Amino acid sequence: MAKLSKLLLSIFFIALANLLYAQQIKLSKGVTKALSTVDTAQFKADIKYLADDKLLGRMPGTPGYQMAVDYVVGRLKGLGVKPAGDNNGWVQQVKLRKAFVHDAIVSIDNAPAPAGGYTIYPNPATPNVKISAGLVFAGYGISEPALGYDDYAGLDAKGKIVLIIRGTPDKFSSSVAAHVSNSTEILKVAAEHGAVGVIICSTDSTAPLLNLSRGIYSVLDQQGKVAVSRIYYSDQVSVFGNFSYKLFNTLLNDSGKSIKDIVTQLKSGQPISFPINASVNVSYASTYQDIISYNVIGKITGSDPKLKKTYIVHSAHLDHLGIGPPVKGDSIYNGAHDNASGVASVLAIAKIYQNIKIKPKRSILCVLLTGEEMGDLGSGYFAKHPTVPNKSIVADVNTDMPAIIAPLLSITALGAEHSSLAKQVDQAAGYLDLGVEPDPEPKQARFTRSDQYSFVLQGIPALHIKYGSKTADGKNNMNDIAAAWRAKYYHKPQDDINGIFDFAAGKKYAQLNFLIGYLVAQDVQKPTWNAGDIFAGK
Repeated sequence: MAKLSKLLLSIFFIALANLLYAQQIKLSKGVTKALSTVDTAQFKADIKYLADDKLLGRMPGTPGYQMAVDYVVGRLKGLGVKPAGDNNGWVQQVKLRKAFVHDAIVSIDNAPAPAGGYTIYPNPATPNVKISAGLVFAGYGISEPALGYDDYAGLDAKGKIVLIIRGTPDKFSSSVAAHVSNSTEILKVAAEHGAVGVIICSTDSTAPLLNLSRGIYSVLDQQGKVAVSRIYYSDQVSVFGNFSYKLFNTLLNDSGKSIKDIVTQLKSGQPISFPINASVNVSYASTYQDIISYNVIGKITGSDPKLKKTYIVHSAHLDHLGIGPPVKGDSIYNGAHDNASGVASVLAIAKIYQNIKIKPKRSILCVLLTGEEMGDLGSGYFAKHPTVPNKSIVADVNTDMPAIIAPLLSITALGAEHSSLAKQVDQAAGYLDLGVEPDPEPKQARFTRSDQYSFVLQGIPALHIKYGSKTADGKNNMNDIAAAWRAKYYHKPQDDINGIFDFAAGKKYAQLNFLIGYLVAQDVQKPTWNAGDIFAGK
């Protein structure tokens, strides 16, 4: 009974907070009227075009992707948005490098490692790599002393290849866990501790190693250097790969350790790191295919003489998976929900702004991104090399696969808990009578799996709105409904316009994201990270 009382009291205070936030918002009649201009028919039409078979899944570097670029540029022009890409045009060029690995050979103490016991990722910067080094084990590969956890404490990793396992301490929040276990962060931390390689080891005896035959993408900058990559951090860390359970177990046994004991200790939040009684030789070659793709960038100029030089980004990725393995006779991965729906939302936001006579104080950027499905590559490049002055972007509001399959009654704002953006989220949600909830699916690591993460890594507060758990029938099991939907549609050819859609939910997503961005754009104080937050020092 006491637990029930606490739950009811919590629900009451959440509802009261949302009501108070809603009352705090004072929108002009013009903005209120403009909110209503989001057209569900146009929302559907945008998705239908972008997910049409003739675009062949919008794979970057293909004619289908170019058709998507041309379409959104035309729509933005029609909505009065101005170009803000390279050289005052509509696009920013993004050079994608697809890398393939060849002739990878690994030996342990000069004895060949067993066939099938390892994979080595290609190196997008160096075509030929040959290295010999000692081995150390560094737990999860995490170094966060401020959070009371450091796998590298007391470990000499300089000049060594570091073995780690996937995971995080249970005490970490979902977004922090997703960040510190991201491969880019793992490579960065290893480099900072002097390591020359990272090998992720399997703790599952039944799990196969990754098949890298299709290649892995990175982004090159204008000087031909690697600008964004999930498999490369610096020339110093020249080896990145995987060891099988069997090979890892052998190395641990030779060092007097066991996988079971290590996993148990690390899960409890107690680091365990040590030298491995072996050395390793690694050699491999990489070959490349370079592809030109584009981000689309439009600008809505703000009204304040000074603040209009700063920007709120509304982002969504324009790409999808192209043509792939057939599923039920269909091989075109249309990406209607993922992410034609997010693009439609950004276009709807531009429509709202078209109908506002006096624009907000800060300027707005509508950014449709390439290469998200390849590892947030277009956003990674734009966040590092924006087409507006560096440090002028103050926030990003991202939309990726909002899953408009049911009425939108509550939301999760992935990443908002790290910054002052939580205030605008609560205000906007309250205005639209939406509850705000914690991430219902923390194990999905959704915070680092879409484009807002690229902005966070550059020190820009960012968030990604997803559905909450609330449902119209009161069962409040939206995450279960979404999981069943994903099993049938996500990253499959069946994600086309003939799938399940609730366009009214799409309209509300667009209104919500608009309001969040608008409230930030009107605030003379730019968003800030929370004191002591893990991202505050980025």
